[in-house]
Amino acid sequence: MSLDAEDPSAFKAWLEQNGPIESIQAVVCDLNGIMRGKRVPVEQASKVLGGGIRMPLSIVGVDVWGEDIINSEQVFASGDRDGICAVTGRGALPVNWTSRPSALVPLWLLLEDGKPFLADPRQALAAIVREYEELGLRPVVATEMEFYLIDPEPDSAVPPISPYTGKRLDSDAILSIDELDDFGEFFSDVYKECARQNVPADAAIAENGIGQFEINLLHTDDPLKAADDAIFFKRIVKGVARKHGLAATFMAKPYGTRSGNGMHIHFSLLDADGNNVFNDGSDEGSAVLKNAVAGLLRGMPETTLLFAPHFNSYRRLRPDTHAPTAVCWGYENRTSAIRIPGGNPAARRIEHRVAGADANPYLVIAAILGAALVGIRNKWKPSAPVTGRAYTAEKLPKIPADWGQAVDAFEAGPIAAEIFDPTLRSMLIACKRQEIAGFAEQVTDYEFSAYLEIV
Repeated sequence: MSLDAEDPSAFKAWLEQNGPIESIQAVVCDLNGIMRGKRVPVEQASKVLGGGIRMPLSIVGVDVWGEDIINSEQVFASGDRDGICAVTGRGALPVNWTSRPSALVPLWLLLEDGKPFLADPRQALAAIVREYEELGLRPVVATEMEFYLIDPEPDSAVPPISPYTGKRLDSDAILSIDELDDFGEFFSDVYKECARQNVPADAAIAENGIGQFEINLLHTDDPLKAADDAIFFKRIVKGVARKHGLAATFMAKPYGTRSGNGMHIHFSLLDADGNNVFNDGSDEGSAVLKNAVAGLLRGMPETTLLFAPHFNSYRRLRPDTHAPTAVCWGYENRTSAIRIPGGNPAARRIEHRVAGADANPYLVIAAILGAALVGIRNKWKPSAPVTGRAYTAEKLPKIPADWGQAVDAFEAGPIAAEIFDPTLRSMLIACKRQEIAGFAEQVTDYEFSAYLEIV
């Protein structure tokens, strides 16, 4: 239900349908895909819905630990100015898995003059969507979200205990119906909460890893909603897992020797008459599809930071791990970074397979749609599609396998600069370099055990 900020009666009616609600979580999404904001008494709903909430613009650029970025222009150099928090149009979302029912109201940041703050990741995606609208095109986007259920007690990832058998999971169970049945109550509650928040959850499957699952979210011709859905889905899964005595993680690689968690993005483009411009009636797809693929390939090295934004992300991008390592594309080829699925030509689409489930959906979709748009505008042509096992194709350029390299490529990349506002780029680069420094200062238990006495 979309709530009009000028119509308090609409929120009153919503409360009657979804109450009792004691508080409102007024939130914006930061560059790491983390919701940050304020808890507000429900009596102040009109303030939240009417743009009366303000937050520092710097809030979207804090590091993964929630720390301000040292020497950030958005903090001390500018006085750490506030932005206006406006409703996104998604409305209030009921949160029913906590001990005290509340509502989440998603917001995005505006400058004092009412213009979008383009370092807000949702605003960054909206800017790309507007560019498509100017060309008379409408992206259709769907996401596939992978996650692990784990035991909530240990400090590291440990497979969960089956609520049905009482035994700890100990083997991979790809496409296992029994494993889905074991966690049936959890999945029933996930689907129930998705329905309450208008998140279009589709098929669920057991994936390759122990306790790993995937749920697909149905396609929509509103990319902002697709990204919203992915963000809210992650919160739902984590919240419902806690309710069931479990934990859920979208970490890219929680187990070093098992499959990582990916976030695959499917997209096509519709013209003003609703025709799929990637479809030319053939199995290969149209020239526009190939232009888009070319843009994605050229932009991939410099946008990898958006697909793999964290230290752990690069553990996933390894050969023979069901994650891509080469900058390449192919038809019905899951070893390539860009896959063109088969099937009915009317549904011809591109599947982008690089992003981990730990990435920010707004920035991932903005990077994909943005690079594709650059390729379409320039009518670039892609390299030949790869056949067979892309991991062993030596001549293919490689996706950056190092976090620091990805930051450098994003900073220097002309396509990234064309897609994203300079403020977003500078904030993200500073954030990631601060995080890199933080990890570099830590000495792990594994290092201690390897070196402490023997060297």
